[in-house]
Amino acid sequence: MGSSEGVGASSKQCGITKPISMAGPTVNDLQRTLELEKFLAVSGLYENKEEAAKREEVLHRLEQIVKNWVKQLTRLRGYTDQMVEDANAIILTFGSFRLGVHGPGADLDTICIGPSYVNREEDFFYTLHDILANMEEVSELQPIPDAHVPVMKFKFDGISIDLLYASISCLIVPEDLVISDVSLLHNVDEPTVRSLNGCRVADQILKLVPNVEHFRTTLRCLKFWAKRRGIYSNVTGFLGGVNLALLVARVCQLYPNAVPSMLVSRFFRVYTQWRWPTPVMLCPIEENELGFSVWHPRKNPRDRSHLMPIITPAYPCMNSSYNVSTSTLRVMMEQFQFGNKICGDVELNKGCWKDLFEPYVFFESYTNYLQVDVVAADVDDLRNWKGWVGSRLRQLTLMIERDTFGKLQCHPYHHEYMDTSRQGAHCAFFVGLQRKKGEVVQEGQQFDIRGTIEEFLHAVNMYMFWKPEMEIYVSHVRRKQIPCYVFPDGYKRLRPSRPTSKPTSKENHKSCKNEVSGTEMRKRKNNDGLDVREDATLKKQCTSPPEGRWASRSGLGTGGLCVGAVSDSQQLRNVECNHLSNSGQESGRTESPEPASNSSGIASVTSDSGSSEDTGAVSVAGCVEDSTGGVDMNNNGRFESSTYVNASVQLVKNRVTSGEEVFQHELKQNAMLGMVLDSTVKVHSEAVQEAVIRRLRVASAV
Repeated sequence: MGSSEGVGASSKQCGITKPISMAGPTVNDLQRTLELEKFLAVSGLYENKEEAAKREEVLHRLEQIVKNWVKQLTRLRGYTDQMVEDANAIILTFGSFRLGVHGPGADLDTICIGPSYVNREEDFFYTLHDILANMEEVSELQPIPDAHVPVMKFKFDGISIDLLYASISCLIVPEDLVISDVSLLHNVDEPTVRSLNGCRVADQILKLVPNVEHFRTTLRCLKFWAKRRGIYSNVTGFLGGVNLALLVARVCQLYPNAVPSMLVSRFFRVYTQWRWPTPVMLCPIEENELGFSVWHPRKNPRDRSHLMPIITPAYPCMNSSYNVSTSTLRVMMEQFQFGNKICGDVELNKGCWKDLFEPYVFFESYTNYLQVDVVAADVDDLRNWKGWVGSRLRQLTLMIERDTFGKLQCHPYHHEYMDTSRQGAHCAFFVGLQRKKGEVVQEGQQFDIRGTIEEFLHAVNMYMFWKPEMEIYVSHVRRKQIPCYVFPDGYKRLRPSRPTSKPTSKENHKSCKNEVSGTEMRKRKNNDGLDVREDATLKKQCTSPPEGRWASRSGLGTGGLCVGAVSDSQQLRNVECNHLSNSGQESGRTESPEPASNSSGIASVTSDSGSSEDTGAVSVAGCVEDSTGGVDMNNNGRFESSTYVNASVQLVKNRVTSGEEVFQHELKQNAMLGMVLDSTVKVHSEAVQEAVIRRLRVASAV
């Protein structure tokens, strides 16, 4: 049965370009949508009525608290009784709750809007903080006043809440405040603008999509997918809720009559072909006499370095994904390709939706990792300390990219792991390491990241609320040395044994290629191969640093790391891909092996069973502690340049003289840097994306 063109079609254009296709769903598309919605329901992504009612009750109680707080401050500041009676504050939601895609246990993103005489610095973070701290219903209270968007995090009656504050330029806040009114932004600072824009952006998104229900189902699906595939974390340089919402909304605009199963498939099809850093925009970038800075790479040099710009639709338009780095963009593109392949199989009835949400096996995807251990005196201190360290992992990625000129790539994993067998409060983060795919390296070439780690630790230890018991330790671990506590069952899965013969059939080769990335071991004869040899000092396994050997606050946690590579002509060892039978797994938790000492001198590291997905293993060398207990920071070939220029980012030189046309073909990949302007110096947003959309339209027609 053919597609139903125009049935229920939206006649208006939603977006800055024309749709790629106006086609509606076929019978098979409708059936796949029913299957997808059933899968999402079974997976527990929808909140039940009791949970929804409790969330509404918490919102109501929180609003009563802030109203009383404002009245109290009004009275203390000597205002009249009438003013005290009229004093008001309101609570609005934003994020997933406002978009209608929140699930059970999700954080509740809220903002308190108060009058001009109630400020954020003292009234919100001190007076209201003390009120909440004395309430039995409130736990895990964590103020973060120095965040990009200042926030207070806490749990209210078991529900996690992120509470922002915005003081607007009026003495009395009306109950029916229109948050979309741009006049609210008069005479407020930039943190207030960023706080208010959470609500404003959510409302604009819902206005700019052709079908809100289809948008919500698709977004709910892709948020679940991103979490399962390990790329749902804005703070570490991946996608957050707003980023995904904007990407999904753009696909809804390009396929206005598509149903969720089609939109999920088109999402991966579009973004595997998207020519980053061409920006994703839902509407033209709006200028305003208020004078706030908007995303504009021609005017703002900082915007030129953005790799994956996803622009918010509410004034002032900003790039919601400025955290993305070269390494995290690589990881996301790989996951987009994974999703595109699975959706292709689903459409051909060769796969099912469950395959799309197969968990990403991070600890089988790389040969080498950085382990970042975080310790504190108690659980409360650890909550604050690990939050700060986790927010700095993106900086570690950028530093390593800078100091190795992009040749060593990182995959910061947003999950945190706790070793319950340790005394004291502890958690660990992990970062996967690999050499850039296709990079030509010379024999014995090394990328010494000792100084990089030292710089990272120095920056982390500048934490405003640091206490002497707060420690951080960065160490290199091989895949076989990953501590047991990171695995769900408390023990590691055994690796496949070395084969005695090569596969003899095409079927065996095919099944090998279809293995999960961490167990895919096939012989390669390209330039990505690395031969790495194991030093005897690393043969004893390492979990977490032993107690009493945590790095000092001022010292270098790992003693430094040096990443090297040998000739590309050498090949990875060939290991046959065989599923591990359940009978071959360990039946219980293995004991944590003895940790390697900080003073271990590591010349080079090898893996007898390295994954071909590592695109070449990396060797990591540590420095040796001297007799005084200090760290010998010998240079050992480290690149000394402290500047990093992204050669892939080049300005597009456009003719922007009055009356002269700038042609579409001049934009191409770096269209976002050209930002077509007319004689009034306004952005032609449609022209920015048209070259990409035209390419996608042709691809879709094939």
